[in-house]
Amino acid sequence: MRGHDAIQNSWFSYVSLEDRIPKQHSLRRLRLLVDGVLASMDAVFAERYSHTGRPSIAPEKLLRALLLQVLYTVRSERQLMEQLDYNLLFRWFVGLGIDDAVWERTVFSANRERLLSESLSREFFTRVLAIAEWQNLVSDEHFSVDGSLIEAWASHKSFVKKDGSGPDKPAGRNPEVDFSGEKRSNATHHSTTDPEARLYKKGEYTEAKLRYITHALSENRNGLIVDVETTQATGTAEIEAAQKMIKRRVPKGGSLGADKGYDQAAFVNGLESRDIKAHVARKKTGSAVDGRTARGKGYAQSLKRRKIVEEAFGWVKTVGGLRKTRHIGLAKVAGQALFCFAAYNLTRMLNLLVFTPKPAWSAPA
Repeated sequence: MRGHDAIQNSWFSYVSLEDRIPKQHSLRRLRLLVDGVLASMDAVFAERYSHTGRPSIAPEKLLRALLLQVLYTVRSERQLMEQLDYNLLFRWFVGLGIDDAVWERTVFSANRERLLSESLSREFFTRVLAIAEWQNLVSDEHFSVDGSLIEAWASHKSFVKKDGSGPDKPAGRNPEVDFSGEKRSNATHHSTTDPEARLYKKGEYTEAKLRYITHALSENRNGLIVDVETTQATGTAEIEAAQKMIKRRVPKGGSLGADKGYDQAAFVNGLESRDIKAHVARKKTGSAVDGRTARGKGYAQSLKRRKIVEEAFGWVKTVGGLRKTRHIGLAKVAGQALFCFAAYNLTRMLNLLVFTPKPAWSAPA
């Protein structure tokens, strides 16, 4: 017998939000990790809030919501608030009840601006990494380094002469502008939207855009990111950022894999002076890496494992939304990059960690 297409709204629901989430859903395991990290940051959160005044959005809920935005590639906070309003999975993960009101987008953005900084993102990143180190998932000998461009939240039309001698801004909301024949460089021009963004390109025949560079250091055992540094886009930024991360993370006697862009005498000699094996891909001519190192088995293995750091960049750009930043200023972009790589490490750890349910307690015989 055919059923009737009758739609009748119920006044009450007798199924809890917890019961609506599948028992084997990956977010259940992820929330175990995230809740542990956020609980360990209670003192950090307490320092950032006053003991008087009206309560704001709980920092734990805010960070869980931002984590969902990264994991599910939600492109704006307006869409994130819409998802939180009707998506029961999102409500459960953030910690909202089924009848709780969702925050206004402007209120959420204001709280995010106040809370999420480079220092707090690094704290969150470090505590996520501490779980991996506790589970012996991180190598302490072999590493890889790489850098990638992040498109700034600014257009070419905002890149004008610093002295203000350029033509007047054309009328209209999005006027046509012709840049042909005009010489523009970071020495004479700057962006009025994001003054810290720089016009930059990596390849000879690639397009120059307003960009930043984010740099990542990965360990070679499981490809987890162990350090992140974000800089302005300059020709020396990759080497300088790599040296900072090496000093913080790579011990003596370890090895470092890198692409041909790092095959520079000063960089390779600096690694050797720190007793670190320079497993840098060699240039065809004029390589700073000696032939004896290049013939070793460890060198070949490092070059093979080096590509795993590129997979991390691919994830944070396509899934994490880091291809083009949503923030203005180096400090905020650096915070976004750290948070995205922390999310990447969490997803990697879900596949590496074995979650076993605790055995039921029984009284001793």
